[in-house]
Amino acid sequence: MGDDMTGRRPVVPARPPFGRWLRESTSGLIGLALVIGAGAGLGAVVFRWLITTFTHLFSGQADYSAAGRVAHPWFPALGPWFLLLAPVVAGLVYGPLVQKFAPEARGHGVPEVMYAVAERGGRIPAQVSAVKALASALTIGSGGSVGREGPIVQIGSALGSTLGRVAKLPESRLRVLVACGAAGGIAATFNAPLAGPFFAMELILRDFAAESFGAVVLASVTASVVGRAVFGDVPFLDLPPFTLRNPVEYLLFIVLGLVVGACGVLFTRVLYLVEDLCDRLWRGPEWLRPAVGGVFLGGLLLLLPQMYGVGYPVLQNAVEGKYVLGFLLLLLAGKLVATSLTIGIGGSGGVFAPSLFIGAMAGTAFGIVVHTWLPGVTASPGVYGLIGMGAAFAGAARAPITAVIVLFELTGQYTIILPMLTAIVIATATSRALGKDTIYTLKLRRRGVDLDRSPGARRLAGTRVEAVAEPLPEPLDPGLPLERAAHALAVSGHGILPVVGADGCYQGCVTARAVAEALADQHEGVVGDLAELPPLVTGESSLADALTALTNAPGTGLPVLAGEGRLSGWVTHQAVLTALEPATAQ
Repeated sequence: MGDDMTGRRPVVPARPPFGRWLRESTSGLIGLALVIGAGAGLGAVVFRWLITTFTHLFSGQADYSAAGRVAHPWFPALGPWFLLLAPVVAGLVYGPLVQKFAPEARGHGVPEVMYAVAERGGRIPAQVSAVKALASALTIGSGGSVGREGPIVQIGSALGSTLGRVAKLPESRLRVLVACGAAGGIAATFNAPLAGPFFAMELILRDFAAESFGAVVLASVTASVVGRAVFGDVPFLDLPPFTLRNPVEYLLFIVLGLVVGACGVLFTRVLYLVEDLCDRLWRGPEWLRPAVGGVFLGGLLLLLPQMYGVGYPVLQNAVEGKYVLGFLLLLLAGKLVATSLTIGIGGSGGVFAPSLFIGAMAGTAFGIVVHTWLPGVTASPGVYGLIGMGAAFAGAARAPITAVIVLFELTGQYTIILPMLTAIVIATATSRALGKDTIYTLKLRRRGVDLDRSPGARRLAGTRVEAVAEPLPEPLDPGLPLERAAHALAVSGHGILPVVGADGCYQGCVTARAVAEALADQHEGVVGDLAELPPLVTGESSLADALTALTNAPGTGLPVLAGEGRLSGWVTHQAVLTALEPATAQ
């Protein structure tokens, strides 16, 4: 390095500036992951406290689903009829809140985070954390039959996105911080430090890169430490130990995977069917929809109070064998309808806990049937209920690794890990055979977003040709002699030019190769004799279709038709590649 004007060597900084270190180094990413993990852990603590507070406020109980059809202690004269009012009152609060400040906080949350990571570079508005926490706590506390994993994923992800944008991180790292927030939220909420990272990597990032996995694990561990400091280090579900009785049962677990995996797919179908039905029936303002729909939700709770809130006590009672077969099937059907209705009317909450609930009911019912049929060979029905929880989630979300880890950490039951793996793999295969989408990706596909495509392919499919069309090169007259056409083609550099008549109508294209071959054969015709129609491209065509057309056509470009034989522009390989640059640079 040369000297400056004074003859002294310039001073080289001993270390890079803090901002650059934070944005580019591995240690900077680790530091941000630790901060986000701590923040997600605190967010999970606050969120669970909000749910507990609102549940006490609206029902007078710690968990009304286990209390039976009892009166609110503050309003004993109403008896259980207060259940008709609780969802309405809560809807009047969170409906306007969500509509005004964060519409993306409506629904089950995880698809919105997946969309932000796949299509928006990990950018999630900062206010989503607060709005989602309040809206979901109000929904669950007032009786909404949804889970808390979706909200905490969205809360933690919004925190990670906000911190990353403040630090001016590139999109590749911003996505990792979003996953860190999601993993931290799951880990702290369910005391599941292993499940958090696998949930984030398998469902949010859909990638297991070493650097991102390390950061996500650190965030999860940090959040778990915060959560355990407040909630203690105990399994989320307190269940008695279960054991198998006979290796022949593995055949029954295969059948269980088929049955409960199909139940997971059924849950997905019913959820979106009810949501579509609510969309068709509702004609009023969106902010009022949760309150009006709350009347129907309250009526369902009045008939089946076990559907109130998340319902983990009911799930635990089912697995412990406290319900008969008919009531288990009633609870299964009730959960399908109650969760779908809660989401359909505009409520805010997750579908992970409902899928576990459905799996527990279906699995325990299956266990009762096979235990009655083969009492000397099969284990207690609770074993099938426990395994059914993971199978239903695998059938709905198609995330087998997460299903195994989550179920193991929520229950602490290692003795059934082999039959659990068997049923979950079969449930995942069943889900794939019955449909293309999961309970999360179907919501995005209905918006036109296909996460199975690469980012570049999604960008190509979602962009129209008219957005990248260039001005039309000077067209050739059909009566132009071939010698002059050869010169025009050489000057244009495209290797192909459109042929347009005096009336402005498009007649096809002529290529430099066709003209050269005609001249070599001493053909003395005109351009019109050689004009051919290349693959059709219009302004409404997607870039994916345009790229296919360009690949199958000579030259470097094609005309863009506007209708009625008129041309509106020109699309080239370079234009398509330029449109891909934002995706490939990430």
